[in-house]
Amino acid sequence: MEAAEAVVKDANSFGCTSCGAELKYSPGSTQLKCEYCGAVNDIPVLPADIEELDFNAYLEDSSKQEEQIQIHAVKCDACGATSSIDPKIESSFCPYCSTPLIQSNAHEEKMIRPKSLLPFKLDQGQAKNKFRSWVNKLWFAPGDLMKAVLNFDHFKGVYLPYWTYDSATRTDYIGQRGEHYYVNESYTATENGKPVMKTRSVRRTRWHNVSGLVNHNFDDVLVCSSTSVPGEYVHKLEPWDLKNLVSFDDKYLSGFITEKYSIDLKEGFVRAKSIMDDEIRVLIHRDIGGDEQRVMSMNTSHSNITFKHILLPAYISAYRFKGKLYRFLVNARTGEVQGERPWSVGKIVLAVLGGIAALMLIYFLMSN
Repeated sequence: MEAAEAVVKDANSFGCTSCGAELKYSPGSTQLKCEYCGAVNDIPVLPADIEELDFNAYLEDSSKQEEQIQIHAVKCDACGATSSIDPKIESSFCPYCSTPLIQSNAHEEKMIRPKSLLPFKLDQGQAKNKFRSWVNKLWFAPGDLMKAVLNFDHFKGVYLPYWTYDSATRTDYIGQRGEHYYVNESYTATENGKPVMKTRSVRRTRWHNVSGLVNHNFDDVLVCSSTSVPGEYVHKLEPWDLKNLVSFDDKYLSGFITEKYSIDLKEGFVRAKSIMDDEIRVLIHRDIGGDEQRVMSMNTSHSNITFKHILLPAYISAYRFKGKLYRFLVNARTGEVQGERPWSVGKIVLAVLGGIAALMLIYFLMSN
């Protein structure tokens, strides 16, 4: 699979209306604040026209120029991720491993134009505080871990790429419905050293072959299209407040990195279908009824498939602790923190020994 690609729009294309200087988006607002004269420039709030595109039609004609934008990207030689680099500067750093990126390696690429995004709500200082709090609460973390994470030189705000899919599904299934019933069973027990015959009620299941059909309309099935960070951590950043999506506007990208999808539209739908299958299986169990259910086979057809490309905000950084790279993410809407962390073997050993000692003490006291 190709490495992830990221881009950042030329912030100079958005000049201050007062002094003409470069503007940067102010998280949590609908404004661009000038760092030089302090003037606040409002971002026009567009009506929430979040269009869904026809999936099959787009695959048949994926060259639609009006739905694409061009980006300036450079590949990291260390981790393989491709991240944005401003054409005006000669070097930058990879947000995923902090390796220097060289402008001479940059190239132009095209990507499907995002339809909407969630703007950054937390600023960099708030995100750093969320991460420090997360580190302080880690169990069995090395005592000097905080020293390793205090350097936030490459703490970057990144718009992560996502696909969302809608689909009308029809699923034919074959399965079994289990119904519980009880029978009395005799068994031999020992009482006062003598065998005694007793009776107990035992639950059994009677199975019936069934088949049926379930229909369900899925809306906004979310698939992260980045492979730059471990999927388990990206998934745990959810939920996202998608009801607050705004129409795509380049101004919201100013000062941030925007990662290009590395999972394409077609592969993204394969992953979306897997998510849908899990929910369809729950619906089938409900449709079968009874006390227990078995699904032997299910055949799902999809129709009216639509999609959109959206961007969701996170702060991403990497830190090195005792020679090993660790990465973390902060949901820039909710402050949820997820990431890789080191463990203190010494603290774990001491905790185990302490637990054993406590059990031995309890046993000694109860024996006397």
